[in-house]
Amino acid sequence: MTKKFYIILIAQFLSALADNALLFTAIALLAAINAPEWHTPLLQQFFVVSYILLAPFVGSIADAFPKGSVMFFSNMIKVLGCSAMIFGMPPLYAYGIVGIGAAAYSPAKYGILTELLPSNQLVAANGWMEGSTVTAIIFGAILGGMLATNNLQLGMWIIGGLYLGAAIFNYYIPKLPIDHKLEQKSLFYILKDFLHAFLTLWKDPLGQVSLAVTTLFWGAGATLRLVVLMWAAVILNFSIEQSTQLIAMVAVGIAVGSIVASRYITLENSVRVLPAGIVMGCLVVAMVFVANWVMAGVLLFIIGALSGFFVVPLNALLQHRGHLLIGAGHSIAVQNFNEHIGILIMLGFYLLMVKADIHINLITAIFGIFIIISMSIINRVYRNIHIAD
Repeated sequence: MTKKFYIILIAQFLSALADNALLFTAIALLAAINAPEWHTPLLQQFFVVSYILLAPFVGSIADAFPKGSVMFFSNMIKVLGCSAMIFGMPPLYAYGIVGIGAAAYSPAKYGILTELLPSNQLVAANGWMEGSTVTAIIFGAILGGMLATNNLQLGMWIIGGLYLGAAIFNYYIPKLPIDHKLEQKSLFYILKDFLHAFLTLWKDPLGQVSLAVTTLFWGAGATLRLVVLMWAAVILNFSIEQSTQLIAMVAVGIAVGSIVASRYITLENSVRVLPAGIVMGCLVVAMVFVANWVMAGVLLFIIGALSGFFVVPLNALLQHRGHLLIGAGHSIAVQNFNEHIGILIMLGFYLLMVKADIHINLITAIFGIFIIISMSIINRVYRNIHIAD
């Protein structure tokens, strides 16, 4: 890997660290102002809706401008959202502003990998990127839990500083040649261009399976974080600080699974990891039989490891196919659009179950069964496509 890649990696780590720390401080802030319990999943929905609404535009922007510059300005939007929360804007709206920055940041941070590196390094680069991200999730969850317990106001200032640090590293990312620049800048053309990219990826067999899996993974991952937070509070009587440490075990597992995948799985055999998703769903269901924090930590670590093992190769496959077919930024924007619709829908069902006062063990079981069924269908459909080829 080149020095340029490590600059991107550090910037990604700082930005993701701030994102995750801010989530848990925002959750604590909602509790401090006595917001209803169902506002917690709604907080995430305010964040992810930007990915859906802005998807037709952020991919085009990422491909039309130097991606390092796009990442710099995106982090400055996050600074704005964090500052708004510090100065009293309701957490839902302030976190929504951070979501705008995150939506613009994502196509650039992944899209630049296909411009910077050859295809035979993409799985390894994704392993590093996912490893950096989940390490940030680990420390972000722990940091957010600590700041939420001790000093919320100071904590948000620290998080704002992390966003500024990420922006500084973004500034030093080399400016690469423009890829797939827009022919026209009208709203109609941009929407038509995004629709073309969307249909192109879904019609491509390899793009189709990687989109389906990554959509399920990120929807499940975002929901699982809140499920574990509530499960730890109800079943183990954990505080928010203790719960975030338990959530960190999932992230540790993802980091390990990502490293294993990056070492042993190539782009050519990336789809062979699909059965790991079925096993992951079974282990989520097994959570309902656990009432000990040590066993819970081990189980969550294994769930995370399986997640990292199957999502990293499929992320790389999607980026490779997208780069060949429609441009890196466009493909990541399409991926984000699908993934965050998945997150929005799954968080919506979780919100409804919480509002209906369904017991957390039943919610966990339903969640795990959904993953098992979805991954089984994806595995079967892809096998049929593969045989037909």
